[in-house]
Amino acid sequence: MSEVKSEKVVEKKSLIAQLEEEGDVAADYLEGLLDIADLDGDIDIDVENDRAALAIAGGKLSHLVGGRGEVLDSLQELTRLAVQTSLGERSRLMLDIDNFRGDKKTELAQLAKETAEEVKSTGEAIKLRPMNAFERKVVHDTIQEIGLTSESEGEDPDRCVVVLPA
Repeated sequence: MSEVKSEKVVEKKSLIAQLEEEGDVAADYLEGLLDIADLDGDIDIDVENDRAALAIAGGKLSHLVGGRGEVLDSLQELTRLAVQTSLGERSRLMLDIDNFRGDKKTELAQLAKETAEEVKSTGEAIKLRPMNAFERKVVHDTIQEIGLTSESEGEDPDRCVVVLPA
């Protein structure tokens, strides 16, 4: 019994060590990009929800986010590819710049709560605007916490969340 438990602990430690290594490689890559662009920014590395999470703050970085986060999404994908090239493993790291994703999570959670209340009161499903994968996940998670169900429908870039009545 204790062998199985210790194997799980070792496995968990190796996952955390792997994610920390992903974070280090990603931070080096992003630091190089910031240097090339002659931009200042502090890079914070963390592990959240079984994935490496990097945040860049400071300086004038809003143009690295874009109007709706499209530049941030592209930088995240490039960083994932750099990590994959370096480590040989697919990365699911999350990148945030100037707390764009943090603010977006708060905004989307509020939208999900308001939509859930409307669905509960009317008994009818509500289809939300098209969202990227990050946005849809925040809404799905919030709806699930409330006790309702939701599903995604459509194809990217027009894929959206539908909140269903109980």
